[in-house]
Amino acid sequence: MLKKLMVSVLALAASSGIALAGDVAAGQTVFKKCATCHDVGETAKNKVGPELNGLDGRHSGQTPGYSYSAANKGSGIIWSEATFKEYIKDPKAKIPGTKMIFPGIKNEKEADDLWSFLQQYGPDGKKKS
Repeated sequence: MLKKLMVSVLALAASSGIALAGDVAAGQTVFKKCATCHDVGETAKNKVGPELNGLDGRHSGQTPGYSYSAANKGSGIIWSEATFKEYIKDPKAKIPGTKMIFPGIKNEKEADDLWSFLQQYGPDGKKKS
């Protein structure tokens, strides 16, 4: 019964255009694919890639202390949920010439979860209340 109810709620949300937030815990697991190159949180540092604190609303190519490609600096991207999800599917397609070597995350649920995980961190690396 509960399973049928959940399926009905999800179907109703999808048909009405309601966006369901990603799962932060699942996003933390997805972030493991990124953690080799990126960091997040209060002690985050630039690694092979820039730290990802406060990503929403941040201009691409602007993290202090990180050496970006000219393509990334000149992309004009301001990160949002939509731009992030488009980018993370295929980084080289979104920013040709980026030095980010990553095949992308094609699974929409994983991308939703990853965005939810990243969203919890403000520019200072502290979790938002």
